[in-house]
Amino acid sequence: MIYETSTAQDSLQVHLGGAVRFNYLYSSWDEQLRAQGGNIAYDVVRLNVIAAYKNVLLDAEYRLYASSFGGGFLKHAWMGYQFREGEQIQVGLASIPFALQPYTGNNWFFNIGYYVGLEDNYDMGIRYLRRKKNWDYDIAFFKNPETLDIGGGTELSHSRYGYDIVGRNKKINQLNGNLVYKTLGTVKQRIGISAQYGGLYNLDTKQVGNHYAGALAYEADYRSWNLKASFIHAVHNPINAAGESNQIVEMAAYGAAYEVATDFNLYTIGVAKNIDVNWRLFKQFAVYNDFGYMQKQLKSFENSYMNVTGLRTTIGPITTYIDYATGYNHSWFGGNFVDDFSRGNPDAKRHSRFNINLGYYF
Repeated sequence: MIYETSTAQDSLQVHLGGAVRFNYLYSSWDEQLRAQGGNIAYDVVRLNVIAAYKNVLLDAEYRLYASSFGGGFLKHAWMGYQFREGEQIQVGLASIPFALQPYTGNNWFFNIGYYVGLEDNYDMGIRYLRRKKNWDYDIAFFKNPETLDIGGGTELSHSRYGYDIVGRNKKINQLNGNLVYKTLGTVKQRIGISAQYGGLYNLDTKQVGNHYAGALAYEADYRSWNLKASFIHAVHNPINAAGESNQIVEMAAYGAAYEVATDFNLYTIGVAKNIDVNWRLFKQFAVYNDFGYMQKQLKSFENSYMNVTGLRTTIGPITTYIDYATGYNHSWFGGNFVDDFSRGNPDAKRHSRFNINLGYYF
C-alpha cells in the first residue's frame, strides 16, 4: 500500500484502527462438526497504527489469534519516506511486490498462492515504490523473513501471518521486481510482470541453494465487473542433508507447518460483480467466484486446487464474507494437512467448507 501526503505534516499525525472478527464454519470432512450444525469461533483481533510526520511514515499491524492458531504476531511493520506524490521507500517488515496486488482473489480465504507463500506475504527488507499515470513499479530487497529469535542457527517460528519456508532451510537475500502497465478509459486494465530470486540457506549442510519465481498478472474493471487472472511459475532448490528429499520444502504459518512441492505452476482466475445499494447503513455487496490450481512438476505428485464462491456485504463498519469453499489435496480443506501441497493423494476426495466471517473494522 502507498500513502499519499500531498502536503507535509507539521505535527505528528497518528491513526489507530483495527478489527474484531468471528467465524461460523461448517466443514464437510468433520463428522462431529456436522452433527453439531457447525460452530461459531473466534477469528482475530487486530490493531493497526498509521502515522506520518512531514513525509516520514509508519505503518504497522499486530494480530492476535487463538493460541492454537499461532497466538499473536506482526502482520507487517515498516517505516517509510515519501519523496513526492506516488513515490515512496519502505524499510522493515514490508509487503513483497509479486503477482497481483494486493490479492488474486476476492474471498476471505484468499487464493491458492497464499498457501504456498506467494500472496499477501511480508519479509524484512527495503522496498521502493513508484506510481505513475500508466506505470507502477516496485523494486525490493529482503534480507530474510520475519525473525523472532536471534541466531543464525535458529529455525524460523511457525507463528506468523504469511507462509514462509521454515525447518532446516531459511530464505535469505531475496530480490523482487514488479512492473505494471495501466490503461484508463471504459475498461481499466492492469497488466503486470513480476520476478523474484533469493537464497535458501540450509542449517545442516551450511550451503546456500536458491529459489525463484516469475508471474504474469492481469486485472480488468468494466463498470461494476472485475476480472483477475494470474500465472506463476516457482522453483525451490534446497541443498538438504543426505537422506532428505530435495523435492519438498517445509512452510508454516498460524503455528503449524506442512510440506510444499519445490517446483510448481499456479493458475488463478477470479470474477466479481459489485453492486451499490447505499440504503441506510447498507452500502454495497459483491458476488464472486475465485479459482486456483497448483500444477506440481513432479509427475508422482498429485495436483491441488481450490474454488470459492461467495458474497461480501458492507453494512457501516461491518464487513461480512459468506463463502462456500471447496478443495482437493488442499491442507485447509479436509486433507491430511501435512503433504497435500507436496505429494498429495490420488485417492483424495473433494471437501467443502461453508464459512461466514463477520468483522467489525474501525
